[in-house]
Amino acid sequence: MSLSTDANGKSTSTNPAMTNGNESPTTHAFSQLKSDSWSVEKSAQTYGINNWGSGYFRINQNGNVSVTPKGADGYSADLYELTQELQDRGIRVPIMIRFPDIIRERVHLLHSCFQKAIADHNYSGKYCGVYPIKVNQQRHLVQELVKFGKDVRLGLECGSKPELLVVLSLMNTPNGVIICNGFKDTEYIETALLAQKIGREIIIVVDRKDELKIITETAKKLNIRPKIGFRAKLNTQGAGKWVDSAGARSKFGLTAIEIVEGIEFLRKQNMLECLELLHYHIGSQVPSIQSIKSSLKEAARFYTEIYSLGAKLKYIDVGGGLGVDYDGSGWSDSSMNYSEQEYANDIVSTLQTMCDEKGIPHPNIVTESGRALVAHHSVLIFNVMGVNNLYRQEPPTPAEKKDPSIMQDMQYIFEKLTADNLNECFNDLLQAKTETLNQFTYGVLNLTQRAWCESMFFAIATKMLALAQRTPDSADIISDLREKLCDTYFCNFSVFQSVPDSWAVGQLFPVMPIHNLKNEPYHEATLADLTCDSDGKIEKFIDSETGEVKKTLRIHPYKEGDAPYYLGVFLTGAYQEILGDLHNLFGDTDAVHISIHNSGYTVDHYVPGDTVTEVLTYVQYGRAEMVDSIRQYTEESIAAGNITKQEAKSLIKHYEEGLSGYTYLEEME
Repeated sequence: MSLSTDANGKSTSTNPAMTNGNESPTTHAFSQLKSDSWSVEKSAQTYGINNWGSGYFRINQNGNVSVTPKGADGYSADLYELTQELQDRGIRVPIMIRFPDIIRERVHLLHSCFQKAIADHNYSGKYCGVYPIKVNQQRHLVQELVKFGKDVRLGLECGSKPELLVVLSLMNTPNGVIICNGFKDTEYIETALLAQKIGREIIIVVDRKDELKIITETAKKLNIRPKIGFRAKLNTQGAGKWVDSAGARSKFGLTAIEIVEGIEFLRKQNMLECLELLHYHIGSQVPSIQSIKSSLKEAARFYTEIYSLGAKLKYIDVGGGLGVDYDGSGWSDSSMNYSEQEYANDIVSTLQTMCDEKGIPHPNIVTESGRALVAHHSVLIFNVMGVNNLYRQEPPTPAEKKDPSIMQDMQYIFEKLTADNLNECFNDLLQAKTETLNQFTYGVLNLTQRAWCESMFFAIATKMLALAQRTPDSADIISDLREKLCDTYFCNFSVFQSVPDSWAVGQLFPVMPIHNLKNEPYHEATLADLTCDSDGKIEKFIDSETGEVKKTLRIHPYKEGDAPYYLGVFLTGAYQEILGDLHNLFGDTDAVHISIHNSGYTVDHYVPGDTVTEVLTYVQYGRAEMVDSIRQYTEESIAAGNITKQEAKSLIKHYEEGLSGYTYLEEME
């Protein structure tokens, strides 16, 4: 490389290795951020979709994400085309798209796993799956679960009085079990007991010792023999984010002392035969099969001991915990190191062994695997509204001799940068950034000069990243530069409404573009939502190459004015919708239920998202009062000559349309 100055004293450089015809060095370097070739298979590897997709999601040959509820050989729907066609129907982004076909597959998968395990181990008890509606209480979803689960006796679980009322209105499956958990008052218990009269198999679980007396007294008053369960407070804890659901200090459950006292209480009441179920729960999303095995062994000991004390139990409820592989790693808290079949095998074999040792009949097995049943079926689709792009294809105007030395130094770094001095220039660049901030703080640099330094920093980093990607042993530099050059994509959704676990507990969800996947996503970005909260962002993503969590998402470049660019957050069917809040008054999104068949798809249900008026009603604002208030203000302004009548009419029109509109950003007609 040769350095010289022109007639104006500006530094110039030539480097044949970095030029190509009329192309500037930086433009050529920037183009090298992309690989020479890209493919659908590389996109699948980048986003790990074949790992966490569980066969339900894949990238098709058009470079779009496809939904395949029955796997590669089944019917499919192109998610990008579907999103566009839904908008043609007047359905707005962000959209929550639910695929009931996936629910059907999940229900029958879990049932078939237990049926196989029961047959393989000559187990004499039956399997009774139960869906805990707290995971997602949306009416259409629960109705679909009941419909798909009717032939496999899928039951429902409720954890509150309102949930009990929902369950009783929807559950009509012959021999399907209804499990009543949560805090209970007399009204809750009376309702559950009376529902036995209409043929419901209802088991009331004692979560706190005080509930047992209320249950027995209420049952005697109604002259009904209750079906009672005890929830055991195990010493064995699970693993993962929800580990505190079990253990000695867990919120619910009876200690060994309370269980023994409860048995004696029922014996004195001549109601011991009413105790039919033992329940325990070690938490949601348990990543390790060893935790499941350990807790099951302790629970099985409780079961056999309770049975030996005279309570002829019929069921053991192993609770929830069956994991979902959110990241495809097989080992993290957002994944699982076991399959559904291994889960079923271990439960059946452990219970069989421990019951056979004591000569006790094998119990019917109840699971409350809500997350595993519904997480996969739901996808949030949203569009990018804008971007804060830090990549610089061109450097700023070259520094002059009169400019501060830090500017001269950065100009020199940009010009001398080659593959041979990559490490040296990288360290010099970091030092220059620190000096820039210090000199601005102490008044050495003015604002314009600081802006120049920042622009040059990103120009150098862009050029350096392109070089590093073609230079061996530069992985650390590449990782650091990608993070420093990370764009912020401003997206049309609310983290707090649609993926609250991402914010609240750091849950990792698969996030990726749903189209353009034939082309390389060579930018790095974090995603910012529409809220004004600094936590309203997603900045934890799957690194499919290492299995670790990374801070940025590989993504395609985006410019305002381009065609709409859509991203999807996958596996959002469990907890996310029902836990969502109204931060900044962003309400529920539009939602659709899509069935896929040989001739395409059908829209089974459309659930409109919240209007502004509906959201404001939640916080006690009335539409009529608000419109009347604005009318009064406009009349006062008309009288004062500050606004014309036509302007006032236009303001009120926009105000009323705003109250009737979507809480999210809408494309202009």
